[in-house]
Amino acid sequence: MTNAGEAAGITGREASSQQWNAFLRERDDQVFLLLTLFIGALVGMVVVAFILLTERFGARLYPAGGSPWRRLLVPVAGSAIMGYLLYRFFPDARGSGVPQTKAALYARGGRISLGTVIGKFFCTSTTLASGIPLGREGPAVQVGAGIASVLGRKLGLRPEKVKALVPVGAAAAIAAAFNTPLAAVLFALEEVVGDLHAAVLGSVVLASATSWAMLRLLLGNDPLFQVPQYQLVHPGEFGIYAILGVAGGFVSVAYTKLLLWMRARFLRFPKKTVWFHPVAGGLTVGMMGWFVPQLLGVGYKHVGEVLNGGMALRLMIILLVLKLIAVATSYASGNAGGIFGPSLFLGAMLGGIVGNVANHFLPSYVGTPGAYALVGMGTAFAGIVRAPMTSVVMIFEITRDYAVIVPLMISNLVSFYISAKLQHKPIYEELAHQDGIHLPRAEARQLEGQRQVAQAMRNATERLSAES
Repeated sequence: MTNAGEAAGITGREASSQQWNAFLRERDDQVFLLLTLFIGALVGMVVVAFILLTERFGARLYPAGGSPWRRLLVPVAGSAIMGYLLYRFFPDARGSGVPQTKAALYARGGRISLGTVIGKFFCTSTTLASGIPLGREGPAVQVGAGIASVLGRKLGLRPEKVKALVPVGAAAAIAAAFNTPLAAVLFALEEVVGDLHAAVLGSVVLASATSWAMLRLLLGNDPLFQVPQYQLVHPGEFGIYAILGVAGGFVSVAYTKLLLWMRARFLRFPKKTVWFHPVAGGLTVGMMGWFVPQLLGVGYKHVGEVLNGGMALRLMIILLVLKLIAVATSYASGNAGGIFGPSLFLGAMLGGIVGNVANHFLPSYVGTPGAYALVGMGTAFAGIVRAPMTSVVMIFEITRDYAVIVPLMISNLVSFYISAKLQHKPIYEELAHQDGIHLPRAEARQLEGQRQVAQAMRNATERLSAES
């Protein structure tokens, strides 16, 4: 009797599964659309939790003006806890998140495990809350893409649909993490997919907008930075912005090469010592933070000070040099966190330095130094990440000012060109290569996307013929 009952239960489950699969085949596009909306809202809420954990909890762990001992010990303790969690329970949650997401998209059919999502969330939260100066945007990309991947598989979507959800989740994460929905769309297509004409464009836009709306609903309408209005004082300023582009290109290359060199050295250590490596980064940050508290954390508050002319030139120079070393050491030693945010910090400091120096020697030709800090953010991002279109749109979304676009494009182009000449592969590609992952080049990714579209069209034609 029991066997008969079990058999009936199995038969019932199989029938339900067949009915669900038939429903998916008939309502494929509608299900994907609804899932896109749900992913956007869910990822937005998760990223908001991420922000609250890393920023507000971190402000209590190492408060401004607190004890130097706390600034030394908190990063060390946080990196030690994170290292144990990462290498004991969540080995797939290491890295910034962007190379790992691209690897999942092109090498594993878009598959990201639930364990990786959970591990990435908590390991990165521990790292950033303890003052390690890495970014939240890259890890958020992997978390968002992972949520989309897990949901797609749980619902029984076809493999190509699961794969298409990865950039959808990635865009939703960036939109909420940096409060720039248009730049999130471009980043997902330009950097993750590698094709601005990808077939998932509509879904990426929808998820990004939904996630951004969720961010504003939960945390309010305040922008990430309070930015003064940009004003071009003299046409000669375009030349100074070109000089900023040159400086940005060289700083981008120095940052990339230092990070990759240090990471290669850490990777040579025996595997049994790997869990302890992040402590080296935490100790470096703590020792620097003892003397320069502004170094702790990703530093968006201090970026805002530079944008509004509230930081001395000497401190900007100190932060540019020390932050570059601290970020490279923190990331190379294995701390969970991204390079998206730090690249903007470095660019703001560099732009502020160039703007202040130019304003000192050419006061009648130069506007506010904060404008150079703003352009410098995009310049460093274009040189380090090699996503120039995303950079331009991102800075425009921050300012909502069309006047900044021309100097930004000039500086970005120069920085991108110098970086590409001196460092042939982008940093995310190099990081993946160090991990033994060989990502396809942009042309191959575009061809893959075209093949998927063609296959989908053939499947649709076959279904139409069968039903007619």
